[in-house]
Amino acid sequence: MYDFAAMGAWLEFAVRWLHVITAIAWIGSSFYFIALDLGLHRDRNLKSGADGEEWQVHGGGFYHIQKYLVAPDNMPDGLIWHKWQSYWTWISGFILLVLVYYLGAEFYLIDPNVMELATWQAVALSLVSLAAGWVIYNTLCKVFVNADQTVLMVALFGVLVAMAWFYTQVFTGRAALLHLGAFTATLMSGNVFFIIIPNQKIVVADLMAGRTPDAIYGKIAKQRSTHNNYLTLPVIFLMLSNHYPLAFASEWNWVIASLVFLMGVTIRHWFNTHHARKGNPHWTWGVTVILFILIAWLSVAPSDERETAVMTRFAQAEGFTDVHNIVLGRCSMCHATEPGWPGLHWAPKGVVLETEADLTRNARAVYLQSGVSHAMPPANLSYMEDEERAAIVAWYRAAIDG
Repeated sequence: MYDFAAMGAWLEFAVRWLHVITAIAWIGSSFYFIALDLGLHRDRNLKSGADGEEWQVHGGGFYHIQKYLVAPDNMPDGLIWHKWQSYWTWISGFILLVLVYYLGAEFYLIDPNVMELATWQAVALSLVSLAAGWVIYNTLCKVFVNADQTVLMVALFGVLVAMAWFYTQVFTGRAALLHLGAFTATLMSGNVFFIIIPNQKIVVADLMAGRTPDAIYGKIAKQRSTHNNYLTLPVIFLMLSNHYPLAFASEWNWVIASLVFLMGVTIRHWFNTHHARKGNPHWTWGVTVILFILIAWLSVAPSDERETAVMTRFAQAEGFTDVHNIVLGRCSMCHATEPGWPGLHWAPKGVVLETEADLTRNARAVYLQSGVSHAMPPANLSYMEDEERAAIVAWYRAAIDG
C-alpha cells in the first residue's frame, strides 16, 4: 500500500500549489484594478458618459479602457465577474489549514506550554475565531459606513492587534501568525463574497429592470475594496511567516504581526498616491524601513526561551535510540541552536534536532525528508547511509502502527 504520509505530503503540496496560483490571480487582478481606477483620466468629457478612461499598451497591443460609475446605457453581453480568484484562494487556504494545522494539531497547532488544549478544542477555537472575526468586522463597517473612514481603519487595526495577541496566547507561534493571516484573508474574501459581488448584482438587476440603482451600494463596495487593498501585503507576509522562525518564534511575535499591518499601509499608500498621479511620497519608504528594522530587532530581542518537551509515542517506538543517534550524527550539525556548519547562523526553518524531545516533535518531517525521500541532508553532505534511512522509516512506521 502506498505510504499514507507521502500521499498526505503530495496532497498538501497540490493544495498549496492551487492556493498560490489562485492567490496570484486574485492579488494580481486586485492590484491592477486599483492602479487602473486611480490612474484614470477623469478630466475628459467623454461622449460615452464614462467617468474616466486610460490607454495602455501590453503584449504588442493597445487597450482603451473606460470606467462607468454605475453602468453604460445598455448592459453588455459576456460581463466578466472577478470573484472566483478570491473564492478559491480562501477555499484552498482553508483546506491547507485543515491538512496542516487541524490534522497535524499535535505538532503545529498546540503548544502545551502556551495552553493545554485537546485537538478538538484547538480546532474549535480556530473555527470560532474566523467566524467571529467576520461578524465583528462586518458590524464595524456597517456602523462606520457614513463616518470618517480613517476612524474605521484605526478601529480595524485595533481588532487585528487584539487578534494577534489572542492567537499567541492559545496556539504555537507558527500557528498564531498563520491564523492571523487566515483571519485577515477571511475578512477580505468575505468582503468579496458577502458584500462586493452581491451589491454589484443588485446594481445590475436594477439597471436591467430600468430602475436607478441606489448609490449606497457603490459606496459600501468602495469601502470594502479599500480595506482589501491595504490588507493584502500583510496577509502575504503572515502566510510566508511559517517558513521563518525569526518571525513567529519570538516572545514579541504578536507585536511583530501588528507592525506588519502598518508596513502594509505605508507601502500601499505610496503606490496608491503614485498611481493617482498625486506625487511620490517617499517618506513612506523611510517609515517602512524603520518598521522593518524594528521587527528584525524584536525577533531577536531578549525573551524567556522555553523548550517544549513533547513526549509522544515516537519516543517509545522500537528503534528510537538508534534513530536519535543517527540524527545527532547526520543532522544536528545544522539543526542545532548554534549550528556548526559554516555559514549557518540558525537552524534551517527553525527545526532543531538535538534532544529526544526535538526528534519526537519533528518525527514526521525527519521521516519524509530523510526516510522516504533523500531531501535531507542536502546533497547528502553528511553521508547518511541507506541503512540509516531504512532505520528511520522502520522507526516511524513502528510508531504509527503501534
